[in-house]
Amino acid sequence: MQKTVLITGASKGIGKELALLFAENQCNLILTARSGDRLELLKEQLESRYGISVYPVVKDLSRPGAAGELFREVKEKGLDVDYLINNAGFGDYGSFADTPWERYEEMITLNITSLTHLTHLFVQEWKGRKRGRILNLSSTAAFQPGPMMAVYFATKAFVLHLSEAVGNELKKDHITVTTLCPGPTSTYFGEVSKMNASQLVRNVKIADAREVAELGFKAMMKGKSMIIHGTMNKLAPFGIRFLPRKWVTRLSAKVMRRYK
Repeated sequence: MQKTVLITGASKGIGKELALLFAENQCNLILTARSGDRLELLKEQLESRYGISVYPVVKDLSRPGAAGELFREVKEKGLDVDYLINNAGFGDYGSFADTPWERYEEMITLNITSLTHLTHLFVQEWKGRKRGRILNLSSTAAFQPGPMMAVYFATKAFVLHLSEAVGNELKKDHITVTTLCPGPTSTYFGEVSKMNASQLVRNVKIADAREVAELGFKAMMKGKSMIIHGTMNKLAPFGIRFLPRKWVTRLSAKVMRRYK
């Protein structure tokens, strides 16, 4: 029986690569993003190439209440979701005080509120059937504070901690929650967030979006709790455990400072 996957932020980057992976594995797709044109083009490509069904939903999940609207639309269409991929998210590079509050409000709504709301809605539905898989996109940013991207780093820490806790609670219901933590990746994120101006992006290897998506896909299908992409990215969270918190923040500030 074919599975159905709901992917947020599916029109580009890691979300698009995940859509391709699930299509290759003969899963039907519900794809949501703000760009209707990109979604329609992706729908045509995937349906013609893989013979699956793709249902696009144009939705801005950075808007309050949008996650609930998405869930209701899926239910009204009679679509039964087996896997939830909370991929949508964005960051913004710049000092906390100089960034407009509206930017942070949208970021928190998208990165935290919509992700949490969708997770809550679907696990409530899935508990009775004793099955379901969730993949939440966090980041290596989740493991330390991030001066110059303070709110973004904090939202990704929230995603990691929420996912680990909820995943533990849902073991008895045979529902898995996997967190994918990539480092800088070849997506549109760097341009949108202005993170390309930082020392971090200038001094690390940029990961391939397809490679990151494949890692997340395999980890989710195996029911793993958390997966970090990249050998150096795996070493960093382990190493900082032994440093005083103020040192960790200072090191992070040095890495995140503006490139000159």
